[in-house]
Amino acid sequence: MSKILFVLNGPNLNALGKREPGIYGGKTLADIEADCTAAGAELGFSVDFRQTNHEGVLVDWLHEAGEKSVGVAINAGAYTHTSIALHDAIRAIGVPVVEVHISNIHAREEFRHKSVIAPATKGMICGFGPHSYILALHALKNITQ
Repeated sequence: MSKILFVLNGPNLNALGKREPGIYGGKTLADIEADCTAAGAELGFSVDFRQTNHEGVLVDWLHEAGEKSVGVAINAGAYTHTSIALHDAIRAIGVPVVEVHISNIHAREEFRHKSVIAPATKGMICGFGPHSYILALHALKNITQ
C-alpha cells in the first residue's frame, strides 16, 4: 500500500473563509488543502483531500480510505454530533482515523460538546484553528509507523 493519507471534510467546510471567520478564521478550504499537501509531503505522505456536504459520500470515502490509505484525518463538521453511520464506518475500516476540528468544540454550544464519532477514532485534535489539520497529520505519522 502506498503512503496515502485521506483528509475528509464534511458539511459547510467548503464555506471556510466566509463562514463565521471569528470562529473558523480566514483561511479557505483550498488554503488548508495546500497546507496539508505540503505538510504531508514533508512527513513522507501524499494527501488525498476531499470535501462533501453529504453524509453517505463521507461513508463511501471512509470505506475507500480503508482500501487505499494508511490513515484518515476527518473533520466531519456537524455530522460529528449526529452520525452513527460515520461512527460505524470508522470502526469498519482497518486504518487509524483522527478526528479534527478547527474550533474547540468543548468551548462552544452544548450540543457541540459530544462527538458520536470520537469513540471510534484514535483521537481528536480541536481548537488550534486550521493548524489542527497539520497536528492530525503528525499524529497519523506517529501511529502509522
